[in-house]
Amino acid sequence: MSTIRCDVLVIGAGAAGLMTAITAGQRGRHVHVIDHANKIGKKILMSGGGRCNFTNTGTTPANFLSANPHFCKSALARYSPYHFIEMVERHGIAYHEKELGQLFCDVSSKQIVKMLVDECQQAGVQIRTQCSVERIEHSTDGFRVQTTHGLFHCASLVVATGGLSIPSLGATGFGYEIARQFGHQLLPTRAGLVPLTLSGTHQERLAELSGVALPVEASCNGTSFRNFMLLTHRGVSGPAILQISSFWQPGDALSLDLLPGQDAAEWLRQMKRERPAAELRTVLGDVLPKRLAQRLCEHWLPDRPVRQLDEPDLRKAAQVLSAFPLVASGTEGYRTAEVTLGGVDTNEVSSSTLESKRVPGLHFVGEVLDVTGWLGGYNFQWAWASGHAAGCVV
Repeated sequence: MSTIRCDVLVIGAGAAGLMTAITAGQRGRHVHVIDHANKIGKKILMSGGGRCNFTNTGTTPANFLSANPHFCKSALARYSPYHFIEMVERHGIAYHEKELGQLFCDVSSKQIVKMLVDECQQAGVQIRTQCSVERIEHSTDGFRVQTTHGLFHCASLVVATGGLSIPSLGATGFGYEIARQFGHQLLPTRAGLVPLTLSGTHQERLAELSGVALPVEASCNGTSFRNFMLLTHRGVSGPAILQISSFWQPGDALSLDLLPGQDAAEWLRQMKRERPAAELRTVLGDVLPKRLAQRLCEHWLPDRPVRQLDEPDLRKAAQVLSAFPLVASGTEGYRTAEVTLGGVDTNEVSSSTLESKRVPGLHFVGEVLDVTGWLGGYNFQWAWASGHAAGCVV
């Protein structure tokens, strides 16, 4: 096979890789994108239930977790959600805001992938799927990348391989291997935005309630998220749990406010005044799912009429309702995790160009880096912003 020469080779045809390619191609660079999977943008296609939560209008650096919280500021400042929205609108893709600044396609996430492919074509970018990397070498005149499609010789190499989450879509740790090959430090990786599992007493008592959903405020390590929680056969899920999972590690205390926005003690006193003869499970069933109210009163709360609750009883019950101690045993792991926490240490990467400080011409973008967004379109915005930052200089 002959050598394919190009200015830029991007490994990974996901959100960050395609944005890098588009931006570089629009600058007149000769760009190739390769991906080992059989089609591009697999995570884009499945995101948001097939509607793709493609950005969040409220994106700030505070919505990201990283050992270096300042790292994401430069790229995010230079490519805002409104830059991406402009592209979406230019391609005639209808979208709506679901909640909290989250933007989704009205029709299908396939429209976002088609838009990115169309932009690549207009910029002269060439994309190859089912193309695996066998070896990478670096010398004074750039990189030689041996693949199943032949040898690529490029001046700039962009690693946009993503993290370890959802291996069924083709996720691997290959980007981390490339980083290690070139002497980069990696921060420990773990599953983020992932359902939590329960074991022992909690699991036994709550497993039968699988399918029950309710609004909660989940708190861990000084961080709280208010949204819905879903009870499952193995534990808990739903937006509030996925959010807090990124801040939780085994052994950490985790609590749920089952009456978010209400003063539980005051509400119980009000019930004692207004409905003294009613069972506690009955009044709770008016503000919580009835099956959950019943299970709480069977195991955690007094199962008797509210008039029989004295002030210490009320305070104890309020404590359970406002800070229900959820003892999680683990997570569902990368199989269902939306993102990977940790990754390539950002201290060895330029925040403005995403270029390696160790190897000139080597860039890391998107999820492979130690930058992880909250649930709600933030990770896509990081992909667009980091890809754009690298694409402006490669």
